[in-house]
Amino acid sequence: MKNLNNSALPMAAAASVALFCASTALADDAPNNSLRLGSYSVFYHTSADNIGGPYVPPGVNLESENLTTLYVGYIRHVWSRFDAELALGYPPLAKIKGVGPTTVGSVPYNNVEVSSARWIAPTLFIEYRLLSENYAWQPFIGVGVNYTTFYDRTTTAAGNAAFGGPTRLSLSASVGPAATVGVGYHVSGPWHVYASYSIAQVKSDLTANTAGVERTTHISFGPQVLILSLGYSF
Repeated sequence: MKNLNNSALPMAAAASVALFCASTALADDAPNNSLRLGSYSVFYHTSADNIGGPYVPPGVNLESENLTTLYVGYIRHVWSRFDAELALGYPPLAKIKGVGPTTVGSVPYNNVEVSSARWIAPTLFIEYRLLSENYAWQPFIGVGVNYTTFYDRTTTAAGNAAFGGPTRLSLSASVGPAATVGVGYHVSGPWHVYASYSIAQVKSDLTANTAGVERTTHISFGPQVLILSLGYSF
């Protein structure tokens, strides 16, 4: 019996090492990268201070219109069930409409498009998958940080008329927290489909300059984002 135990221990140890190496090899063979492409629908929940400055009547405000653009995401497996995602949307044209009085002076204002801007808003998430990779369904949650910067800021003819002449806009960049929840489904081979819903804090100071006369407001865009995408792992 003693000899049997002495011979069994090295065999068990060797088997354990073999199993560990096999599992490590399988983990190494698992794809560590994924690219996703799909639709990026943004639902704004705008909250802004009334525009302040010379010749501005009370209650003049702004609101962003919802939009849809192209989503591109790169995902890197970090460790265990943790992934890092860099989410991007193709820079869309965000339209801003007036909220408040029906007219500013004699110019129609309420619910009229007064300006537009394009934005770039990369968001970096750290995500946790709730199930192991053996499951076809892969629910996940994540937290991260969003950076948003604005360009191609313009006012419409209606906006220029309301502000009293050709107007230049500036919007400060924003850095804020973000969170996401979603689910993926393994279709076949390297292909997956995904759906996720994200929120982010995006705040900006807007300045409208009309021939040296400045009007300002602080805007919280409150974007909520629905993403539907197709993923390829490699």
